Amino acid sequence: MKKDKAVQRAEELRQIIRDHDYRYHVLDQPTITDREYDKLFSELQEIEAAHPEIITAESPTQRVGAEPVGEFEKAPHRKPMLSLQNSYNPEDITAFDERARKVLEASHTEYYCEPKFDGLAVELIYENGQLTKALTRGDGEIGEVITHNMRTLKSIPLRLHTKKPPTLLEVRGEALILKKDFAELNEQQQEAGLQTFANPRNAAAGSLRQLDPRITASRPIKFFAYGYGVIEGLSFKTQKEFVDQLKELGFLTAPIVKITKDADEAVDYYLDIQKKRHDLPYDIDGVVIKVNKISLQEQLGFVARSPRWASAAKFPPEQAQTVVENIVIQVGRTGALTPVAVMHPVRVGGVSVTHATLHNQEELDRKDVRVGDTVVVQRAGDVIPEIVSVVTDKRPKKSKKFEMPTACPACETPVEKLEGEVVLRCLNPQCPAKVREALVHFVARRAMNIDKVGEKIIDQLLNAKLVTRASDLYKLTIKDILSLERKAEKSAQNIIDSIEESKKPTLQRFIYAQGIRFVGEETSRDLANHFKSIDKLLETNLDELLQVEGIGPKVAEAVVQAISQKSFVQEIKALIKCGVEIQNPAAKTQAAGEQKLKDLKIVITGSLPMPRDEIKDLIVSLGGESASSVSKKTNFVLAGDEAGSKLDKARELNVPIIDWDQFQKMIK
Repeated sequence: MKKDKAVQRAEELRQIIRDHDYRYHVLDQPTITDREYDKLFSELQEIEAAHPEIITAESPTQRVGAEPVGEFEKAPHRKPMLSLQNSYNPEDITAFDERARKVLEASHTEYYCEPKFDGLAVELIYENGQLTKALTRGDGEIGEVITHNMRTLKSIPLRLHTKKPPTLLEVRGEALILKKDFAELNEQQQEAGLQTFANPRNAAAGSLRQLDPRITASRPIKFFAYGYGVIEGLSFKTQKEFVDQLKELGFLTAPIVKITKDADEAVDYYLDIQKKRHDLPYDIDGVVIKVNKISLQEQLGFVARSPRWASAAKFPPEQAQTVVENIVIQVGRTGALTPVAVMHPVRVGGVSVTHATLHNQEELDRKDVRVGDTVVVQRAGDVIPEIVSVVTDKRPKKSKKFEMPTACPACETPVEKLEGEVVLRCLNPQCPAKVREALVHFVARRAMNIDKVGEKIIDQLLNAKLVTRASDLYKLTIKDILSLERKAEKSAQNIIDSIEESKKPTLQRFIYAQGIRFVGEETSRDLANHFKSIDKLLETNLDELLQVEGIGPKVAEAVVQAISQKSFVQEIKALIKCGVEIQNPAAKTQAAGEQKLKDLKIVITGSLPMPRDEIKDLIVSLGGESASSVSKKTNFVLAGDEAGSKLDKARELNVPIIDWDQFQKMIK
């Protein structure tokens, strides 16, 4: 390709890719598949490789192109990033309002209210529309330069989405990791034998302070914009008007903001968000209340190191103290040894907490948690219980430091630490703990969905030596079940019926049930859609796997390792011999009339008559898509009792809301 055509095509591709990045990472409204996106990206890479002189700094290919830096430089903020005055109850909000109105000599003041993100404060600097620098908050006056890392985030524009960009725009906001992404990230870290993260904020902060931007690029970080530093060439009269312009320029902003006409409405917002905080997709620790009019902000000015026109109304901390009664070692299905603190029951954030993972020996050494210690507990990401710290003043005098075992507690096989991992592993394939966890995974709702066989039944079956592997479940008889403690004929029949009903899984569920390392639900779906049958999956190789959409080298190697094991293949054949009929995607020949939900994107929220997982499967089986978040492309929101923030989002975007009865009419 000649240079002039290469320049033209490269710029076309850059604009197309930028547009798709914005639709996917900011609007949550993708319009092409990952494979189609990859083809566009590969074409751009090829053109730039042939003509390196035409590469531009804002090209999408340059997001992860930088070499690791030796150390972080420091740079001053043009305008200090000041901290906000904190308040902790509704009365403080009223007091803040009274102070503001007194200075303004006003009877009431309009406020812009938004969630207070619990992430890492960052400033992005755009000159003539292009991202030139990114700084952490630092001490407010001087921050660390993290431009090479922030450039990897696809939720921020490298070039502002406007033909007439401001000369200078300093955008301030929060870098964070969503709760669901945090759970997946920790699962990946655990699977890979790497250090897990204590909470989403630490994960985001640690990811952005990596010297190698490729590590940052592998982490699911989002940037939400909400403030500004120095601006030249952009005008706005209110805080809301500024945030609306940020959206147009290509930034993510908080979705649940509110303009209130006075302090009473601001208090109502605070109380409402406090109730909803656990349903939000990200961590927040309060709300921020800002005077909406910029002219009034300027009139109020600053006091000490905080603006008079804004206040952070924090929620009461959800922490509690309790005593560690024991530290036990759990062995997972991949053989990873995890220390878990068993604590005296304590309520944290409305939930009774009795266990908290301590991850590995390094985490134990860092926190120095011991049996008998009084500890401070909180729920990381409002979900996962974690021990924050030890109250050393209350430590028993004869306490001993806990050490990880040198042998597996379940089978006494010596444990090993594999190269590049921080966890200890039991490598014995017959380890009873690994067998148990593999069975628990196999019967799970999202796997084979044998709902009458829970962990207690599995323990009984293992103790009675009635099962040693998954295929043994399909050989059980009523007589076998009746031999177990406290099992009557009716419950025994229910168990057998439940096992029988699981014999027709989808290929995706069947693959997921096998517990291949790194292969979760989404990866199982990618494999099922590509190979169409279990036989073709068993015949694949590394090269073919690397061509599958969504499959990387680590996953591909894990799949090859699994299918190359004789015992793995034999077990799949045993399951089929026992009557398991895998429903291959290619075998689904539903008539068009049965595709009642064809091409409809439906989001589920609240409590409904059927388990949520089963509703999702039903939607997919009828040709629809069960989405996790509400966007403008959502066709319906199926809402049950106690629906949360997704219902609010649907109303905000005017997305049709249906109840269970309406949904039943649609599918019948």
